[in-house]
Amino acid sequence: MIRVLLADDEHLIRGAVAALLGLEADLEVVAEVGRGDEVAAAVAAHDPDVAVLDIEMPGLDGLTAAERLTAAGARCAVCILTSFGRPGYLRRAMAAGVRGFVAKDAPTQELAAAIRKIHAGGRYLDAELAAGAMAAGDNPLTEREREILRLTGAGAETARVAAALHLSEGTVRNYLSSAMAKLGEPTRLAAVRAAEQMGWL
Repeated sequence: MIRVLLADDEHLIRGAVAALLGLEADLEVVAEVGRGDEVAAAVAAHDPDVAVLDIEMPGLDGLTAAERLTAAGARCAVCILTSFGRPGYLRRAMAAGVRGFVAKDAPTQELAAAIRKIHAGGRYLDAELAAGAMAAGDNPLTEREREILRLTGAGAETARVAAALHLSEGTVRNYLSSAMAKLGEPTRLAAVRAAEQMGWL
């Protein structure tokens, strides 16, 4: 029996996935959580073989939760279940040691197959998501550019960004100009949106 933990903030979807996986003879959903910051405690308490994590959750996103499980040496394999086919997400997931990446609109049988495969030590990547990630190439933004775009996207003015990062306003503007050029966008907010759509922030 493969023990599964489900983490998704959408109660209806989580319940439906749990019910459908429960119909599989070799799968048992041993825990369900609705927040990313509840994942580590649930893994420690229930010792699942596979943790199926949504990306967009309150408290902590699924990718960060996966990174923390890997860093903590958790025994369970991680499968990301997401409606966001952003290339940067797939690359970050792979770097975090995630073994499965499945689209939320995939049939339950596909998720069940992914769980079985990664439990057996393999990898399972949604073909369309993988193709999109390869076509998009590597994230061109530096960590500092990403940091500044994240703050800008959250509504921070240049002066606030500069103060928060202990930089001059001119330096912040230079980083923003560089990010805009790399992304081919005319404004800082357009650059933020483009980077978010790629999963690069």
